[in-house]
Amino acid sequence: MSDAPPRSIPAGRVAGVDYGRRRIGVAICDAERIICSPLCVHQTIGDREADAAFFRHLATAEQIVGFVVGLPIHSDGTDSAMSVEVERFGGWLGRITGLPIAFHDERYSSREAAGLLAGVGLTRGRKKARADAVAAQVVLQSWLESQTPNERPQALEG
Repeated sequence: MSDAPPRSIPAGRVAGVDYGRRRIGVAICDAERIICSPLCVHQTIGDREADAAFFRHLATAEQIVGFVVGLPIHSDGTDSAMSVEVERFGGWLGRITGLPIAFHDERYSSREAAGLLAGVGLTRGRKKARADAVAAQVVLQSWLESQTPNERPQALEG
């Protein structure tokens, strides 16, 4: 992982990202960080400026305060071949949006996403199309659950 100290993500909406060379799954949570939902799958076309425009628009339109990027590591906790590429992507994402980036273990997120989609009445093609966004949701939910009570916004009492 990067040696640079991470900037913490302030209170507000966070986007989860499941990076892939062809498809990037995106999920978001509400401002209170209670509910995570799959949002979309961004198809990359090799045009970094188009990708940058997509993420800048996403950050503005959804009022995102930071991104959680799933980090692919082996089951023993060591970096995978994709880890460096994902860290490079996360650095780029932070630079082009000006928002803080957190990396979070994405082990088994695709498997969990497939399990979540298994019971849904979608065709195989539609499940495949949603899988990356659901994997991003799994990563984001796991990151939210990993935050200590002092770091998570407290629910308003009514």
